[in-house]
Amino acid sequence: MEMIAPCLCGSLCLGGENAARGAHHRDAEIPQSHRRWRSLRPNLVLLVILAASCFSQGQTKRNDRPQSDAGSVHATEKKGADETRYSWEFAQPQFVVRHIVVEHDVFGRGKVSFQRKGEEEMIVEPIELSPAALGRIENLWQALRFLDSKENYQSSKDFAHLGTYKLRMADGARHRTAEFNWSNNSDAWTLAQEYRRVADQAIFIFDINVARENQPLNTPGLLNQLESMYTRNGLSDPKQLVPLLKELRTDEHIPLIARNHADRLLKKIEK
Repeated sequence: MEMIAPCLCGSLCLGGENAARGAHHRDAEIPQSHRRWRSLRPNLVLLVILAASCFSQGQTKRNDRPQSDAGSVHATEKKGADETRYSWEFAQPQFVVRHIVVEHDVFGRGKVSFQRKGEEEMIVEPIELSPAALGRIENLWQALRFLDSKENYQSSKDFAHLGTYKLRMADGARHRTAEFNWSNNSDAWTLAQEYRRVADQAIFIFDINVARENQPLNTPGLLNQLESMYTRNGLSDPKQLVPLLKELRTDEHIPLIARNHADRLLKKIEK
């Protein structure tokens, strides 16, 4: 009677000697395949993670795209808005502040450049007109119909010793400059004075900030000047100075008299 060697492959052996031999052969291969699987498994896990990440990023990009497009449309609308530029210039070589230029766009954002007597370089500071000041200025430009007009705003009287003004406007296709030192045209003269208030307010802000940093003893005199400008309606928009005055009234680097003065001015403006 033929004896069959006992099978040691357990449940893998399903019958017969051939099956046993096949099972033993597979049993020898399985550990090797298992080892290959174990070596490949980290790579497969990494691939799955990378695929999920790419899918997530793809979803994010698709979700973000409408926002990006919306931003582009908004930027295009702003760019397509009125690109008119406005400029005002004052010059009198004998004045302490001998040369001033104010430039801005339709939104009231721009810069003020000024030069003091005896100095070569122009100081340039950013400005932003308040809505109230910008509204007054725009109304005056419109009343003048500046680009359509050829009117000479200079009066028959010459007051060159008080300084010369220049008004400029450009809309991309047209530009015009008008120069005068005194004018009987009330809109032109009022416009020149509106810009003068813009310049004076901006120069005060520059001077007081320099004094706070380098010459705190100058702050009382500057606040006296500010009160004088406020009293004679010489400021573009006093409410724009409220944050600055709040800082000044608690700034221990400047004299107490200046802090108290700032507090008094603040209360006047906030009434």
